[in-house]
Amino acid sequence: MDVRLTAPDGYQTERSYSIASAPEDEYLSVTVERLDDGEVSPYLVDELRAGDELDFRGPIGGYFVWDDDFGGPLFLVGGGSGMVPLRAMLRYHRAIGSRVPVRVLCSARSLELLIYRDELMEMAAYDLIDVSITLTREVPSSWRGHRGRIDPMLLGMAGWATDQMPLTYICGPTAFVEAAAAGLVALGYDAARIRTERFGRTGV
Repeated sequence: MDVRLTAPDGYQTERSYSIASAPEDEYLSVTVERLDDGEVSPYLVDELRAGDELDFRGPIGGYFVWDDDFGGPLFLVGGGSGMVPLRAMLRYHRAIGSRVPVRVLCSARSLELLIYRDELMEMAAYDLIDVSITLTREVPSSWRGHRGRIDPMLLGMAGWATDQMPLTYICGPTAFVEAAAAGLVALGYDAARIRTERFGRTGV
């Protein structure tokens, strides 16, 4: 959805944010990554207080959504804050008691910067959701998960066999999304069953 801010002098600026909550959640939520040189994110992270009013437009973009009727199996691939809309899908999946199996591959610069880390670990205990994590920069010495950027080998390990015709959603920075989508196609995934959503820099 679009969030628009209006300054006292009338200047307006607008940014788009993915919805992080499921339809069944009590409140609509977004997750905002603070950019030091941003016009909107520093205000939303540092200044916004309960009771403040914002202008919203949306929801926009019905392409990057999943419904239980779409089936699966699902493969969700997220880089950095690209996990936001995937988290909404996971919350919806659990809220409705879906029996569609899901595999999730998350890429983050460090474990500390993995958004929704605790919630993902909780979901990983659910028998239909498998979560894989790869760290691209800071890797603890005790880390037993994946290391490095997403490539075809990692996608093949974390994803589904191509004969299962998985439905895949990829979200993250443009270069990340393009590399992941190209890697899956190279593995034999059906390009028609790969949906992507991309945005600007996050450095994963």
